[in-house]
Amino acid sequence: MRVEARCTAAGTSCPGCGTWSVRVHGSYLRFPADVPSAGRSVVLQMRVRRFTCQNDECGRRTFVEQVAGLTRRHAQRTERLRSTLAAIGLALAGRAGARLAHVFGVSVSRSTVLRLVDALPEPEESPPAGGRRR
Repeated sequence: MRVEARCTAAGTSCPGCGTWSVRVHGSYLRFPADVPSAGRSVVLQMRVRRFTCQNDECGRRTFVEQVAGLTRRHAQRTERLRSTLAAIGLALAGRAGARLAHVFGVSVSRSTVLRLVDALPEPEESPPAGGRRR
């Protein structure tokens, strides 16, 4: 299943310097995979725009708009699919996680499942529960 999408915002801010830009340099298609629906794989067809940074002192000449909460730079999966695969990996680890993902309709290797788990942030340490011991 392919879902077509595009951003309609007038512009975006440069990730390098934060300067707002509305000057479009070009556009291209991205195809990130998403969580399967009704047993069918889902791929987004997103038209993203490349903007020109208008700050002369910024090191970036152009940059691509990112959809917050949906994609990351260079990502082949949506954030939702990435977090789902990481949760499967935390529960089952490599091979079993890859087999379960295949049942859901996502083809992924055991190495990828483990890599997604490894990329998760370390949990914060909390103080021990309870009070004083007697």
